Amino acid sequence: MRITVLGAGSMGAPVVRELCARSDEVEQVQVCDTRSQTLQRLHDRVDDDRHSLRSFQVDIRDTSVLSQIVQGSDCVISCVPSRFNPDLAKLCLDVGVHFCDLGGNDALVNQELALDEKAREKSVWIVPNCGLAPGLINVLCLYGIDRLDRAETVRLRVGDVPLHPEPPFNFRISWSAERILRDYTNPAQLIEDGQVVEAEALSQREDIHFEQPFGTMEAFCTRGGLSTLTETLAGRVQTLDHKTIRWPGHAQQMRFVIGLGLAEERKIGVRTHLTYRDILVRRLREHLGGDYEDAVLMRVLLKGEQDGQSTTLVYEMIEQYDESAQQTATQRCTAIPTVVAALSLAREEAVSSGGADVPENVIPRDRFLEKVIDRGLSIQEERHEDDREVTAKQSLDNQHARHHL
Repeated sequence: MRITVLGAGSMGAPVVRELCARSDEVEQVQVCDTRSQTLQRLHDRVDDDRHSLRSFQVDIRDTSVLSQIVQGSDCVISCVPSRFNPDLAKLCLDVGVHFCDLGGNDALVNQELALDEKAREKSVWIVPNCGLAPGLINVLCLYGIDRLDRAETVRLRVGDVPLHPEPPFNFRISWSAERILRDYTNPAQLIEDGQVVEAEALSQREDIHFEQPFGTMEAFCTRGGLSTLTETLAGRVQTLDHKTIRWPGHAQQMRFVIGLGLAEERKIGVRTHLTYRDILVRRLREHLGGDYEDAVLMRVLLKGEQDGQSTTLVYEMIEQYDESAQQTATQRCTAIPTVVAALSLAREEAVSSGGADVPENVIPRDRFLEKVIDRGLSIQEERHEDDREVTAKQSLDNQHARHHL
């Protein structure tokens, strides 16, 4: 099996390492990046006893060269900025190889999903949104809904946080400053009383509790994380909300910055092309970027009915920085679901022979979660079969009720 990874940066590198270290069926991993130093650093850090890793210094916009490299791959994984994904998906479709990416931008994802008919004709899969959120959390949500006879309420909470927060923002950027601002400035889509509605980003703040060293955190509405899930669940549930988890105080600080107009895409003067948002992105990278130790916190709550009885399912995952591997929790929680999705496509384990769709609709959900857990992500389940009020704010502290998924 041959897998090609596009991008060797903060997300591409952990995907490559996961493929090389823990995928015996993969005989060759190809990685493409424009930066020779990045590729060399990847070779130095990857455990590649089988010598299966090959690297190519190439601009992903050079379609004539890239098409030759991906030819013969069983799947291509894009870990480059999302703006390139629609064109890369088309390239893979023309070449005839499966394609998946990390998603994160709804407009671009919709461009990829528009390739469905052509992908079906060519028996090729185009699968965006294979990371953490959207990605793993979507699969886990629908997996839980499948276990209920009727679902009423869905509450999704997920976020990456620094283990050692520093005021005033108590936050660090794990991947993209642009994506953070997009999520913090565009309205979130929710379902209330069965109807799709919008909520202002950074609104509906709540306290949410996790085991130490975290304790009380905060959660609030943001744009990212759901992608097509709202549309999927419209008409199926009465309530759906998604909130991002951060250390307390973060939402208030970001509301202040954005309230000053510093995220506006308006030029700062007549003699420059730079916008206020451009400057803010640069300052966020400078002050909140760089290496740091982190954690990923995720909780999915599903309330409904099973066998005529009120039932609540709660799934929780807490992953922390891996000091031995010097790998962030965000990298691990993004790379593992992405690799599982790519290998599932390469093995032809999808629900049909081709098309363009998101992973929760393409790969059998029980098998997806089984593989994710086998690769090291710990997801715990708590089940309540009575009418007690269980909220997404509560930690899983009932040791008798919780067990590994």
